[in-house]
Amino acid sequence: MKELLQGIDTIIIRVSSIRKAATWYKEKLELNALWEDENLNLVVLDTNSPVSITLWQTKEPISINKKTAAYPIFKTPDADQLREALKLKGIEVDEVLQDDHVRYFFFYDPDGNVLEACQVIAH
Repeated sequence: MKELLQGIDTIIIRVSSIRKAATWYKEKLELNALWEDENLNLVVLDTNSPVSITLWQTKEPISINKKTAAYPIFKTPDADQLREALKLKGIEVDEVLQDDHVRYFFFYDPDGNVLEACQVIAH
């Protein structure tokens, strides 16, 4: 099975409007589009890592439960600095939390999708 499962290619994030979501991710998070498909209403975004994010429009209502939702976690060298930069762009951000290993916070796209940023603390 190891030879057949070769890592994660992309993470799907369902959105209510592909145009609105793509614009938000491109402008607010400064992610570049790798591929756009108007027929399928999807945009694949470069996350500066081997794993991309695919925004995919759905006609279904989007209902997010932060306690049970799957979500991407972005690496950052400075959680506090990133949080402030996102906040200045008008993005909804939670407070920075810390445990013994990481500093992290949650933030949200226009559909309320959960995103996280995480800074590993060196010991």
